[in-house]
Amino acid sequence: MKILMLTWEYPPRIVGGIARVVHDLSHRLIKDGHEVTVVTYKEGDLPEYENDKGVEVYRVENFMIHPTNFIEWVLQLNFNMAAKATQLINQNGKFDVIHAHDWLAATSAKMLKQAFNIPLVATIHATEAGRNSGVHDETQRYINDTEWMLTYEATEVIVNSNFMKGHVQGLFGLPFDKINVVSNGINLTNFSGIERDYEFRRQYAMDNEKIILYVGRLVYEKGIQHLISAMPKILAGYNDTKLIIAGKGGMLDELRAQADRMGLSNKVYFTGYLNAKQVQKIYKCADVAVFPSTYEPFGIVALEGMLAGVPTVVSDVGGLNEIVDHGINGMKSYAGNPNSIADSVLTLLYDQQLASNVAKKAKQKVKEEFNWTKIAQDTHYIYEKAICKTVAEKQKQEIEQENAKKASKAKNNETEITNLLSFKKKHAYA
Repeated sequence: MKILMLTWEYPPRIVGGIARVVHDLSHRLIKDGHEVTVVTYKEGDLPEYENDKGVEVYRVENFMIHPTNFIEWVLQLNFNMAAKATQLINQNGKFDVIHAHDWLAATSAKMLKQAFNIPLVATIHATEAGRNSGVHDETQRYINDTEWMLTYEATEVIVNSNFMKGHVQGLFGLPFDKINVVSNGINLTNFSGIERDYEFRRQYAMDNEKIILYVGRLVYEKGIQHLISAMPKILAGYNDTKLIIAGKGGMLDELRAQADRMGLSNKVYFTGYLNAKQVQKIYKCADVAVFPSTYEPFGIVALEGMLAGVPTVVSDVGGLNEIVDHGINGMKSYAGNPNSIADSVLTLLYDQQLASNVAKKAKQKVKEEFNWTKIAQDTHYIYEKAICKTVAEKQKQEIEQENAKKASKAKNNETEITNLLSFKKKHAYA
C-alpha cells in the first residue's frame, strides 16, 4: 500500500504522544512492505525532506503571514500540507489511503480526500472535551467541531482504548462499527542494554532515597498536582523518598509553587525537559513510577515504565485503567485522590516481593499486547476496510448515476411518444 500520514508532529519535533505513534507505526508498516509518506510541520532548521529509514518525510513551513491565534496557525499549516501532498500525488500518483492524526490535520485530510477520492482513516488520540472536562469557550468549541468534522469525513476512525471508543461515539454520535480500537504501542528495544546508572541517579536523589517518578507533560489533566499532594502521607510512611517530575509544560511554575507552599522543596525535584537517552536512564533509576492522570485516552508513559521494569501506579481512568490490573501488573489509585495515590505507592515501597512480581508481569504484558508488529497488522486491516468501503460507495454511485441516466432516457422517450401521438391525433382531425 501507498500510505499518506498527516501529522503536525514527527520526530525530532515532539509535542505530545502523536509523534512517537506516527514514527513507530510508519517504520513497522515499512517493514511489512508498505510505502509510507509523512507530511508534517517544518520546525527550525529541520530538513524539508528526509528519508527516515525508508519513511519519506516531507516537512512544510507555515505561511509568511503572521497568524493572530493558534487556530489560524493550524489552518495555514493545513493549507501547506495539502499543497505538498497534492504535489506528491501529481508527481507519483495517488495514495491508497490517507491516515490523519487528530484535529490538527483535519482540514488538509478533508481537502485531499474530496479532491482525489482517497479513503480517509482518522486517529483521534484525545478530544478537546475530554482534556477540559467539557467545552467552555469558542476556541474549544472550534476544536471540538473540527474533531467531529474529521470523524464524519473519515471512512474509518481509530481510537486507542475502549474508553475512547465509548467517549468518541457519545461525543460525536458516530456509528459504533465505524470506530476501531487499536492500542498504542512501544518499541520493545527501548531499554535494551540500559542499566541503572548510579552517577546519573545521584543528580536527583541520594543513594538511600527511593525515587518516585513522573514522566510527561506538565498539564492539568495529567494530575501531577495530586501526586505532589500525596507526598506528605508518603513521607510520613516512608521518609527516605524523593519525587522526581520529568518534563515540561504550562503548569511548571504552579507546581513548583505548590511544592514550596507545602514545604516539599527538598523532596520534589523538577528536571525540566529530558532527551530520549536521559528518559531511558531516569526510568532505570526509579523505584516506583506514578501516572495520576484525571483524563488519559491511552497512557503510553505507563507502557514505558512497565517495559523499564519499574513498579507502576496509575489512576483508574481511560486507557490507564485498561492497561493495569490492580495488584497483578501494577497498582491503581482513584483519580484525583492524593490519599489513594499515597496508599498505592506505599504498598509497593513496603512490599518488595509484590513490587518485583508486578514489575515482572507488567513487562511481560507489554511485550505480548503492545508490540508494533500486531498494531501495524490491525491498522493495515482497517486501511483495507476503508478502501473496500470507498470502492463500494463509488460503485453504488456509478450504478445510481447509470440508473438515473436510464430513467431520464426512458422519460425522454415517453415524452417523445406522447408528443408524437398528440401530433398524430391533432393532424388526424385536420
